[in-house]
Amino acid sequence: MKKELFKGSIFLNPVPAVIITSKNREGKVNAFTVAWIGTVCTNPPMLSISIRPERLSYEYIKETMEFTVNIPNKYQVREVDYCGVVSGRKINKIEQLNLKIENGYHISAPFLVDLPINIECKVKTIIPLGTHDLFIAEIQGTHIDKSLIDEKGKIHFEKANLISYSHGEYFPVEKMAIGQFGFSISKNKIINEKFKHIKFYEEYRKDKKKRKKILKKHKK
Repeated sequence: MKKELFKGSIFLNPVPAVIITSKNREGKVNAFTVAWIGTVCTNPPMLSISIRPERLSYEYIKETMEFTVNIPNKYQVREVDYCGVVSGRKINKIEQLNLKIENGYHISAPFLVDLPINIECKVKTIIPLGTHDLFIAEIQGTHIDKSLIDEKGKIHFEKANLISYSHGEYFPVEKMAIGQFGFSISKNKIINEKFKHIKFYEEYRKDKKKRKKILKKHKK
C-alpha cells in the first residue's frame, strides 16, 4: 500500500453529522450542525462536541451549560447542511425549516421531534483548544424512535437510515453489518457462521495474489 505524507491536519473521516439544539436564558432556540462529536466516557455517560467561539450556539450553550444532540436520518440531510451553513444570527432556522421541537425532560434545551435519536446533555467542562473549544458533557437522557426498538428491547440503529460526513460530503450508513464486537475471536457457532465470509486482511491479500497469478496464466 503506497502512501503520501500530509502535514498535520484533520483527516479523521468519516464522522457523525448531528444537529445541536440549545436555548439561551431568554428562551431563544438555535440549531446548528456539528461533525466533531464523540463519546468520551461510559460511566458516567459522556460525550464531547467542538464549537468555534464565534458561533451563536457557543453563546447559548456556555450561558446555560446545556444542549441536545439530534441524530438525523438520510432524509434530513438538507436540514443538516442548512443548519451548518446558515447563521442563527440572521435567520431563525427552527421556523425557516419548520422543525418541530419539544421541551427536554432533563434540561431546558429542546429536542427535534422528527429526528430519530435525541441526546440531552449537561456541560461539565469547557476546554479552549485553538480555533475550537471542547465541550465535555454528561448525558442526562436519550429519546429513541420506538420503531427502532424490537420486542426484546434491542435498539436497531441500522434501521434508522443514519448518515456520516466525510471530507465535505454526506454519506448514508450501510444497513448490513460486516462484523460485531468480539466476532474475530468468537466461539459462538451462530456468530461464526454469520460472519464466516469476513476474513483477516492478510487472507484478503493472499487471495488477491492468487487471483493475479491466475489472471496472468490466462493471459498467456
